[in-house]
Amino acid sequence: MNGVNNNWESVDKLKLISQYPTTLILKIFENVSEGIMITDEYKKIVMVNPAFEFVTGYTRDEVVGKTPAVLQSGVHELPFYLEMWEQIRQEGIWQGEIWNRRKTGDVYPEWLTIVCVTNDEGKVTNYCGIFTDLSERKIVENELEKRLLTDSLTEVSNRFAYIERMDNLLESTSAISHSVQHAVYFLDLDRFKQINDTLGHAVGDSILIEVAKRLKQLLKNKDIIARYGGDEFVITLTNVKNVKEAANFAEQIISSIEKPMMINGQEVFISTSIGISVYPVDGKNTEELINCADRAMTYSKKNGLNGYSFYFDELQTDAQRVLLLDSELRRAIDNREFELYFQPKITMDNEQIQGLEALVRWNNERLGFVSPGEFIPYAEETGLIIPLSEVIIEKACEAVIQMQQYGWKIPVAINISSIHFKQQNFLDSIQAILERYNMPANNFEIEVTERTVMNSANETVSKLVRLKQLGFKISIDDFGTGYSSLSYLVRFPLDCLKIDRSFIQHIGSLDEKQAVVDAIIQMSHRLKMKVVAEGVEQAQQVDILRKMNCDIIQGYYYSKPLPLNDIIEFMEYWEIEHQGRK
Repeated sequence: MNGVNNNWESVDKLKLISQYPTTLILKIFENVSEGIMITDEYKKIVMVNPAFEFVTGYTRDEVVGKTPAVLQSGVHELPFYLEMWEQIRQEGIWQGEIWNRRKTGDVYPEWLTIVCVTNDEGKVTNYCGIFTDLSERKIVENELEKRLLTDSLTEVSNRFAYIERMDNLLESTSAISHSVQHAVYFLDLDRFKQINDTLGHAVGDSILIEVAKRLKQLLKNKDIIARYGGDEFVITLTNVKNVKEAANFAEQIISSIEKPMMINGQEVFISTSIGISVYPVDGKNTEELINCADRAMTYSKKNGLNGYSFYFDELQTDAQRVLLLDSELRRAIDNREFELYFQPKITMDNEQIQGLEALVRWNNERLGFVSPGEFIPYAEETGLIIPLSEVIIEKACEAVIQMQQYGWKIPVAINISSIHFKQQNFLDSIQAILERYNMPANNFEIEVTERTVMNSANETVSKLVRLKQLGFKISIDDFGTGYSSLSYLVRFPLDCLKIDRSFIQHIGSLDEKQAVVDAIIQMSHRLKMKVVAEGVEQAQQVDILRKMNCDIIQGYYYSKPLPLNDIIEFMEYWEIEHQGRK
């Protein structure tokens, strides 16, 4: 009842306003921003104000004598208008949102108030419609909603919008009697962090935009795509017929993304690893399906980049294995339960053993043999890489002492994690270990990855200079995977550059790989650096590298990594076999 009383108060106010001079009323009528339309008792328009003309596009002369039906949009059906006029007849006023049509034909929303005006006898003399154009407000509201639900960079849905759409999809699907399947794809771009670190975040953003664009081109209207995280995307392929169809779509994704991208005038290559879960087999709600797809993606990444894997039940044990890995790794670090294997590096000019690379191995009572490809990345994720690295350096010192007892004074290369290298106390900790073992630094070569030296260049230079001053040799490992230029490396006090095995593997079959390796060798020599080719397995590769004047060979062609006693035997045998060639 209060609302009705308030409405009648509005009518009373209109009557009160009528007592003021006509000039004042006309001034207000002409200048208010709300559109006003007045009709007679027969609902024929008798007066409109300038705001009405501005909003609707109709002039006063075009609408006077006509009914308000001239503005009808067709959005509302007849019952809407019948109910509106019935309320006006009973209560004298109606308020609400209504869609009308401008003269141009555009449909727009407005907030409309219609007041019934009566004389002293209670007879209807006029109807007054006052409205506000809601178009701009609607645009703002829609834009705000879009921003809340859309990833601002790629303009696909964000995580929250994806979950909401998936929940709605699964709710409607569960109500369908026949069996319907949906496939959920969890995509993670391979080596994306390296691109961000080396080429910059602007290039990374351009790649994400291009990836989203390519993915959208593969989808149907009912399919769902979202940027789920930094370089992660999720896609739902709706109503898939079978697993083969789901697999074919994954192959389409991989094929689309691996095509070269032109970014700032240069070709950039990227790939993706994909995990797939299927509704309702792998989960009946959004969270289950995403988690299963995420686990499958992780499995896919571990087994080689640029591929896809479906979720399978054995992946449920992953979480338990991670817990066990964590506890056993911590215990192994405390007890120094690691062994170093050594792989020889052979000079090409006289086939002498120039040095050894130390590689960590871990056999665990509960986990069995644990691949470095599993426990090293986990140690980096958890920060355990720092105490693990210190154990490795200690064991390298112990190995050097034992080799020297057998008469072998040969430098040992140690791989240093970028996380360990970035620690403020890195130099102090490595120096403390050497002092504890009374071990000169010239017994060692420090291997850091290309990605490590490309980050925080000024700080990196000072650390590398300090390592050189201590007596270490410095090598860049995995060169060719970090997108940096050789000329950039002149800033660093480097002794050696190791060409990544991915270039060496195809050197005999792909001309472009040969060209890259040849260019790296020639430029390195100009920069006064030795070159190591790692991953050499075939005589053909050795012949090609020899013609290119590569300095040092490392790989299974000469020897696999060997435990300490075996590498000592190998070196003794090698010396006997090659005595005549010294």
